[in-house]
Amino acid sequence: MAPAARRYDPDRRQRIIDAAIRVVAAKGIAGLSHRSAAAEADVPLGSTTYHFKTLDDLLVAALRQANEGFARAVADSDALADPVADADLAAALARLLGEFLAADRGRAELEYELYLAALRRPALRPVAAEWCDAAAQALAAWTDPVTARALVAVMDGIGLQVLLTEAEYDESYAREILGRVLLRG
Repeated sequence: MAPAARRYDPDRRQRIIDAAIRVVAAKGIAGLSHRSAAAEADVPLGSTTYHFKTLDDLLVAALRQANEGFARAVADSDALADPVADADLAAALARLLGEFLAADRGRAELEYELYLAALRRPALRPVAAEWCDAAAQALAAWTDPVTARALVAVMDGIGLQVLLTEAEYDESYAREILGRVLLRG
């Protein structure tokens, strides 16, 4: 009997990452396994372990992909495009955070779940730090590095509070708090 031909599937790794994100969105981190990702991606179980030796490797890939959202939104924001312009940075950031939270609350919850998984999974910590660094770098043109990191921390905290308490996002409150950080920076 001839061995089965390998199926050419260049997108398989990405499909597994996308499937892992869907599994975490539906069942949480505890629901993710190589088996659940393989089933969701409709690939053989061996494919997940081929591309991701450990579950942490798969979570790192998923977190890295999920993290692209807000940092990219900061980098691509028209309101933040010109640091020389006479713009209200606190207002622009408050509006951007509100848009991020309103666009897809489930996606924001997923990003935070993956991000906070780094508390218990040390392999995820460098990726979580990458997110903070990317967002701070996007703000560095507007302010000094320490203040940029403080702004990221405040936006992170406000976003997390909104998601955890299911409160409505209060853009004026966010603008006020971000403005205070900028005044002290």
